[in-house]
Amino acid sequence: MQSRPSRHPRLSAIKRNYDLYLLMVPGLAFLLLFKYAPIYGLVIAFQDFNIFKGIGGSEWIGLQQFHRLFTSHDFLVVMRNTLLISLYKIVLLFPVPIAIAVLLNEVARMWFKRAVQTIIYLPHFLSWVVVAGLFVNILSPSTGIVNHVIQFFGGGPVPFLMDNHFFRSVVVVTAGWKEAGWNAIIFIAAIAGLDPELYEAAKLDGAGRVQQIFMITLPGIASTIVLMLILRIGGVLEAGTEQILLLYNPTVYPSGDVLGTYIYRVGLGSMEYSYSTAVGLFESAVGFALVLAGNYFSRKMTGKSIW
Repeated sequence: MQSRPSRHPRLSAIKRNYDLYLLMVPGLAFLLLFKYAPIYGLVIAFQDFNIFKGIGGSEWIGLQQFHRLFTSHDFLVVMRNTLLISLYKIVLLFPVPIAIAVLLNEVARMWFKRAVQTIIYLPHFLSWVVVAGLFVNILSPSTGIVNHVIQFFGGGPVPFLMDNHFFRSVVVVTAGWKEAGWNAIIFIAAIAGLDPELYEAAKLDGAGRVQQIFMITLPGIASTIVLMLILRIGGVLEAGTEQILLLYNPTVYPSGDVLGTYIYRVGLGSMEYSYSTAVGLFESAVGFALVLAGNYFSRKMTGKSIW
């Protein structure tokens, strides 16, 4: 005798797997409490917020904060710095983890492969406070090892962290040193999921190591590369706030001040909460739009997308 099909298959599936759904509760609670509940505070971007009157008692001023934002000279400088630093990071740093993963995949000796992986992962576990302090010492004009080497070859000391010509390069290099190895994990995992028989078949056809990389490895992880690139594009206005905040100083504001540090300086330094919230809301809205656009163009051009 066959059992009658349930009229509510989704409800039946939840009842059967209730223990798995219970595991979702802490994660959902975290999202609701720390990600969605604070969204209510965005309303102060449309108010002349007074900390003593609170959100309920502050005056509504519409889009005045956004008008001030888009007509501010500082905003133009900050946007230029944000876009340039993000563009440098995407162009120069995004391919690095892919190259690391591909090269490690070609290493035959497992002990060497694991040793290299461990060494390049380690910087990720250092906080930006430690990394910034490390590079401040390394790049110091008087005691830094880099300037000692420059002077050994006859050059003069270079104030890397106080020179607008070098500051963006320092930001990109330090970000790459800290995160390139860690970001390679995803691509290493993607390569590990490729079918080994593809490589065996390629060898039988006479393909060399380089040909296998370009004909099997890179096409095999193309969807992962596209996914990570879309996510990276979505954060293009997040150029590394914590990193830059710890590395920069007023001397390099013209080249290093980005949206995140600008929000921090204006919001907490000048206590202009409504204006800094408007800047933050603009940053989030642009990031969301970029994710949608990147996903759309990826689907149109490659047939692969996040959704």
